[in-house]
Amino acid sequence: MMKSRWSLKAALQRENLHMAGKLVVVVALMGGFGYAMVPLYRSMCVALGINQLTQAERKEAVANMQVDKSRLVTVEFDANVHGPWEFKPAVSHLTVHPGEMTTVMYEFRNTQARTMSAQAIPSYAPRQAEAHFNKVECFCFNEYTLEPGESKQWPVIFVVDGKLPKDVKTITLSYTFVEVAGKQVKVKAGEASS
Repeated sequence: MMKSRWSLKAALQRENLHMAGKLVVVVALMGGFGYAMVPLYRSMCVALGINQLTQAERKEAVANMQVDKSRLVTVEFDANVHGPWEFKPAVSHLTVHPGEMTTVMYEFRNTQARTMSAQAIPSYAPRQAEAHFNKVECFCFNEYTLEPGESKQWPVIFVVDGKLPKDVKTITLSYTFVEVAGKQVKVKAGEASS
């Protein structure tokens, strides 16, 4: 009986060591994957043509653009929400010259009785206009947290590139504002939860 107890203990130790070895391999693989995500993300952004410039590079590129006074482009602004809050542009459309820096404000209000975090996701129509719509500053670059009933205004500063095809006379910039998943804010002491 004593011998079987020792062999059982030795077998259990071997299994524990084997499991620890597996866990070390899994942790190493996960760390390597996380480390590889940065260059993978950059290469995907380059391949898809999104988020290629830093804000400083965008401002420098925009500063070097010439304003084309001979041409006008209508930019329409759209806002969609997924959730019980209000989100809209201050104006529905503007007419701009390619190369001209323009600012448009978007308004947001948290109508919920709880703090929430959300982020805007942009889209463009026609699709070919996306490469020629340069945002110098945009609230879509960040996520925001607003208290219950809090209202904010955020700017979109943009320039329509003069290389926009001549047949494109209207660009629609649409934002969808969605709550950031997994951002549960703890209820303060004394607040009732619903």
